[in-house]
Amino acid sequence: MFKTFKKINFFLKGKKEIYLIASQDDEDFLIESLIEEKFIGIDTEFNWRKTYFPELSLLQISTESKILLIDFLKFQATDSLKELLEQKDKLIIMHSSRSDVTVLNTNLNIKLKNVFDIQIAEKFINGGDIKNYGSIVLSYFGHKLKKSETNSNWLKRPLSNNQLHYAADDVNFLIPIYKKQIKKLKKLNKLKDAKLNTQREVELGNQELYVSRVKKLNKASKDEKKIFLWREKQARLKNLPPSYIFEDKFLKKITKEIMISHDPDLEGIQKDRIKRIESYTKGFKKIILGDLYFEKGESVLKLKTTKLIGGESIDFKLIVLENIF
Repeated sequence: MFKTFKKINFFLKGKKEIYLIASQDDEDFLIESLIEEKFIGIDTEFNWRKTYFPELSLLQISTESKILLIDFLKFQATDSLKELLEQKDKLIIMHSSRSDVTVLNTNLNIKLKNVFDIQIAEKFINGGDIKNYGSIVLSYFGHKLKKSETNSNWLKRPLSNNQLHYAADDVNFLIPIYKKQIKKLKKLNKLKDAKLNTQREVELGNQELYVSRVKKLNKASKDEKKIFLWREKQARLKNLPPSYIFEDKFLKKITKEIMISHDPDLEGIQKDRIKRIESYTKGFKKIILGDLYFEKGESVLKLKTTKLIGGESIDFKLIVLENIF
């Protein structure tokens, strides 16, 4: 029923044409559908449970007349799409923009520049707690969205009718809500504030993932931050969650163990100390101190430390064996 570049017949409020884009052959249609548009609504469906980077499944785009559901397990990103969405004269309308900006940045190298976030706007209009998309749609249009597919498996193919309907609904109201909110913000003299707050969220989404994470380590020592960043690097290289190497709560303990004084030739390292470090890691992923290491499970991390003489700060070299995971 759902073929590439074929109109999907769903009942949606607003009666927009809906298309499923699932082939590179549809690129011309996609670009032609967007090139003259001033307002573009965007949402994404992705999985972010067992990887360092989010895994993009579906990119939903709405215009004044169409909804485009782009299957990124079948459609490859192109420079044309990147250039189009990054244009400053196109306003990208989103809800809770940071996560979707992050997904586009990490998966498609698209760095959005001109964004309006309806969630942030609603906060300035009505105050109170931040509101989810369904609540905002209900308050403006009296339409209750179905949320049964929120936690469904978006990486499984084929996508079900319910998933496609849910995905289309998630962008259907973005542009109409923006048009209503913009009038309210101008009357309240809050438009500039909403734009500035949105820009901050977009900047956070466009930066490397480790930047915002390391900023949370306000009270961490220099060595703790080094080890934290080393963990981020390894997690990124292997596309695994950082907690798969070791959990945040063990950072101080691991740093303390690693930074214990050793002879230059690393002799005399105690095995019980190594075992303590191992106990801080999860499952088969092991952090090993010195030239000694225990091959337990599927992987080994080899860590080599050096203590500078004369009371200087501790320096260390972290070496990762090939085929860790």
